[in-house]
Amino acid sequence: MRRGLVACSPALCSMGELPFVWDFKDSEKAASSIDPAEKPTGSSPGTTMTTATTTALLLLRRIRVALPRRGFSLDASAPLVRTRGYVGGRWVRAPGVFPVVDPATGTEIARVSDCGPEEAKRAVDAAHEAFHQWKDVTAKERSTLLRRWADLMSEHKEDLAKIVTFESGKPMKESMAEIAYSASFLDWFSEEARRVYGDVVPSPFKDRRILLLKQPVGVASVITPWNFPSAMITRKVGAALAAGCTAVVKPAEDTPLSALALAELSSRAGVPAGVFNVVPSSRERTPSVGRVLCTDPLVAKISFTGSTATGKVLLKMAADTVKKVSMELGGHAPFIVFDSADVDKAVQGAMASKFRNSGQSGIYDSFVAELGAAMDRELKVGHGSEPATTQGPLINSRAADKVVHQMEDALSRGARLLRGGKRLHGSFVAPTLLADVSADMLCMREETFGPLVPVVRFDTEREALAIANASRVGLAGYFYSSDVSQIWRVAEALEVGLVGVNEGLLSTPEATFGGVKESGLGREGSKYGVDEYLHVKYVCMGGLELTGANGSSK
Repeated sequence: MRRGLVACSPALCSMGELPFVWDFKDSEKAASSIDPAEKPTGSSPGTTMTTATTTALLLLRRIRVALPRRGFSLDASAPLVRTRGYVGGRWVRAPGVFPVVDPATGTEIARVSDCGPEEAKRAVDAAHEAFHQWKDVTAKERSTLLRRWADLMSEHKEDLAKIVTFESGKPMKESMAEIAYSASFLDWFSEEARRVYGDVVPSPFKDRRILLLKQPVGVASVITPWNFPSAMITRKVGAALAAGCTAVVKPAEDTPLSALALAELSSRAGVPAGVFNVVPSSRERTPSVGRVLCTDPLVAKISFTGSTATGKVLLKMAADTVKKVSMELGGHAPFIVFDSADVDKAVQGAMASKFRNSGQSGIYDSFVAELGAAMDRELKVGHGSEPATTQGPLINSRAADKVVHQMEDALSRGARLLRGGKRLHGSFVAPTLLADVSADMLCMREETFGPLVPVVRFDTEREALAIANASRVGLAGYFYSSDVSQIWRVAEALEVGLVGVNEGLLSTPEATFGGVKESGLGREGSKYGVDEYLHVKYVCMGGLELTGANGSSK
C-alpha cells in the first residue's frame, strides 16, 4: 500500500529557511537634507512562464488575484527613511546612489548611497576604534542600551513594517510580525548580555587556580539577506553587541532601508558612535564591499545569511586571516505528513510554513485536496500594503524567473498542476501546487524561494527519511505524526538543524537557529548565539600560597 506523499518546495520560510515543503502520507522618501558632516548622532564613551502548457493556463486558477492597479507610496515617518550610509555615528554620502524598488509595482521608492570599498573600510575602522571602548562598557549598560533599542522598535513598529513591505513586497501583517520578531532578538540579547559567564575550574595543583574567561572577539561583519531585512540584522547584531563586539552591516541591495532605519533607532537609543555601522551598496558594488568585510585584518568575525554558493566564497575569503565565521545558508526543508497525523493541522502547518513571505519561506489525496482548498480560501495576491493581501511579489524578476523555470521543468517531466502554475504581473507568481512530482525534477533538487509546493508520494518511513536526507543541505525539517515512537525516530534521524514536530513555525529568540551539512556553520539565537561572538581565554594563576604550616588553609 502506498503510504505517503512528499510535497516538496524549495522556498524560504518565515524563519528564512523553508526551502521546500514535503508532505508525506503514511496510512521613504529619503531624508536628503541631512548634511554628510553632521555631528555623530550616537553617544561617544530573487522568464515569464510562457504558460508551461496550454493546459496550465486552463487549470484551476481559483486563487484570488488583485494585482495593484493604483499608485502606492511609502507613508512612513520621514526620519526613519534614511538613504545614506551610517558610519561612525554619521550619515555619510557615497559617490553614487542606487535605486530601491517596490517589487510589487516596479516603482522606485528611494535612492540610497552606493557605498564601495572605501566606505566599507571606513566603517571597519570606525567599528574597530569603537570596540576598544565598547568592550569595557559594563554588561548592565549594554543590556540597557539594547533594551532601549528594542523599545524604540516597538514604538515605531508600524513605520518600520511599512518600510519592510515597500522594499520587500511582504504583506503588512507579515511585516508587522517581522518587526515584533526583530525587536524580540534585541530584547532577548539585552538579557543575555548579563549572563556571559566564565568558569572557575578545579585545578590539579594546590598552588594554582584555573579561570576560563569569555571575551568579545572584536569587529563583526554582518551580511544579511532581503527576505527578513530587519530580523536577520537584530538576530546577529543583538548577540554581537551583547557580547561586547561592534558591527558593520552590509544589507541586501534590495532592502537597505530597513537596516538604515535600525541605525536611526540605534542612535536614538544611545548606542555609541561606531558600535553599529551600515554600508548599503548596489548589486554591482557588493562583491568589492564584501571583500573588504571578509578580508580586512581588523575584522575578527563574519556572520552571513544567504546562499550556500555565496557562503563558500566568503569562507574562502575569511580563511586567509582565519576569522571566526557563522553562516546560515540554503536548505531544502522536508515537510512530512504520516498516516497518524491530523490532516487539518498538517495543512495549516504547510500553509503557515510554505506560503508565509510568498514562499520566500488514503492521506495523499486528502492532504492535497485540503491544501488546494486552503490555498483557494486563504491566499490573496496583491500589494503588501493592502489589508487583504496574503501573498506579495517575489523580491525581483530573477526570483520569479527561477520559480517559473522550476514549474516548467516539473510539468515537462510529468507533474500535475493543481493550483496556480503561472507568472502574473511583474515579479508576482501565482501560488502553485504540483502533484506527482519525482525526485529528478529541479524543484526537488534546487532551492526555490517562491510559492511552489511540489508533492511526492512515499511508501514507508524509511523511504521518507531517505528522500529527506538525500540533500547536501540540512537547515530545517518538519513532520506531522501522533505516533510517539515514530516522533522520536524521525526527529533524531532527520539530518537538519531544526525540527518541527506537528508545528510549522519554529523560530524564536529562545531557541537555536542554524543548519548542518552545507546549510551553514554555527548557531544564532538562544543562549548559544552570544558564544559565536566570544572567545574563551584560559588564565592560570600560579605560585599561590593557599595552605598554612599545619596544612590548614590560611
